[in-house]
Amino acid sequence: MKTILTGVRVNSDLHLGHFLGVILPLTRLANKHSKDYNVNIFIPDLHTIISEIDGTIKENTLLSIKYYLAAGLELNNNIHFYRQSYIPAHSEMTWLLNCIATVGELKRMTQYKDKSAGKDSVNAGIFDYPVLMVSDILLYDATYVPVGEDQFQHLELARNLALRVNHKFNQDIFTVPANTSDQMKFMGNTDGVRIRSLTNPEKKMSKSDPADNSKILLSESPKAAQKKIMSATTDSLGEINFDFKTQPGISNLLQINALLEDKPLDEMIKTWQGNTRYGDLKKSVAKNVQDILADFQAKVTSIPDETVLELLKSGESYARPLAETKLLRLQSAFGLR
Repeated sequence: MKTILTGVRVNSDLHLGHFLGVILPLTRLANKHSKDYNVNIFIPDLHTIISEIDGTIKENTLLSIKYYLAAGLELNNNIHFYRQSYIPAHSEMTWLLNCIATVGELKRMTQYKDKSAGKDSVNAGIFDYPVLMVSDILLYDATYVPVGEDQFQHLELARNLALRVNHKFNQDIFTVPANTSDQMKFMGNTDGVRIRSLTNPEKKMSKSDPADNSKILLSESPKAAQKKIMSATTDSLGEINFDFKTQPGISNLLQINALLEDKPLDEMIKTWQGNTRYGDLKKSVAKNVQDILADFQAKVTSIPDETVLELLKSGESYARPLAETKLLRLQSAFGLR
């Protein structure tokens, strides 16, 4: 079977953007396709330590998986959870691919530019982690890799390195992931999901934003979340239209509502197009956010740690031999084995 692969950052402060852009779409995608595809949901704990070394990784790993289960993931034998750091092939493959990737490619990565801007130096992991992400993908011959638009560059890097390795060694060592356009079609979305800040919709929602009203954390009270939606920045045009250039705040609310109600964005736009009462749209979004957040939080607290640990043990038993086999093939091509 082909493989769908994704990971969610290990963090206790995930926000609505993570939920709507990664967790909920992947949950729905897995429920739809897991009878016909392997669905690998890995915990990228090695990525996490690039910026956060605070002793909470184990605890937050369990919480991250609970988020998927609480979002409605329907488990079966084709869904696999595993921790990146428990499978050494991820790190070893990264070194080999570092010898294929170029410094120029990594310097062009937008996230590296953003995270290093204005700083005298950053740790090497921030520069190199796109290659680790490529290893995450290529080790399992993943065809589909659901990501937000801020990760499209990394997906293209995975495609480029897979093609380069296959050409260099004249072997089909790696499956080349589907291109961005085909990825979006497979996910039922022609554009990448990018949930915006509630106070400055020109920017994406971010946990590091100092404005508390800009973001809705998955851990905060549903009532507080409802109030933040009602106070979200919109505009003075006086008519609802979907256009992120001229009405980013309104467009963000329409996108959020479509995702929460699991409706096509076009249908949501048609429902509200031309309406002059911004407050009605805000009330609809606020109620959906409040209801879903309350249900989600109740489910998260009901899942025992033991259940998650068993899922990880099973998933790692599945993933480890696959990764080691792929690593051995590349090591052999390099002449190391």
